[in-house]
Amino acid sequence: METAIVAGGCFWCTEAVFRDVIGVTEVESGYIGGTTENPTYKEVCTGATGHAEGVRLTYDPAAISYAQILDVFLGTHDPTQLNRQGNDVGTQYRSAIFPLDDAQRAEAKAAIARAGEANTAPVVTSIEGPATWYPAEDYHQEYWEGEGQRNPYCMAVIPPKLMKLRKSFQNAVKSEKA
Repeated sequence: METAIVAGGCFWCTEAVFRDVIGVTEVESGYIGGTTENPTYKEVCTGATGHAEGVRLTYDPAAISYAQILDVFLGTHDPTQLNRQGNDVGTQYRSAIFPLDDAQRAEAKAAIARAGEANTAPVVTSIEGPATWYPAEDYHQEYWEGEGQRNPYCMAVIPPKLMKLRKSFQNAVKSEKA
């Protein structure tokens, strides 16, 4: 098993997408890229910690490659938005890849180049790190599967991302659930 860490706006949204990707066995929401040790959600939401809302993925490289993980990531959020995704604004919602080694760093550069060819606006996704990962509070984990489907924000934002996943990455989808 291998690990990937990405940040693409609201971690509830990114987590929901990757929970439905073949080969991804675990998705954990958390915080990365800032200076505050053991940050809380409330602190990260202020934008003052420097952390981004991210997800740490555990995946089987025999089922999905790191390159494919990054293509799904860059294809299911807007990598051309600087420090925002939709109505979520601030550095905590930035689009970023946190490679864990030189091979991942090289693959991140290649993925951003591919995304640049697929978008009309410049891709602003950053490559950051190394950085310390901090798991988010328990109530943020598996949020879409629980509270998220009763949250109006999630109901407006997550289903379109899941539809984009199914349309653009049909061979990577575990199921047909919405």
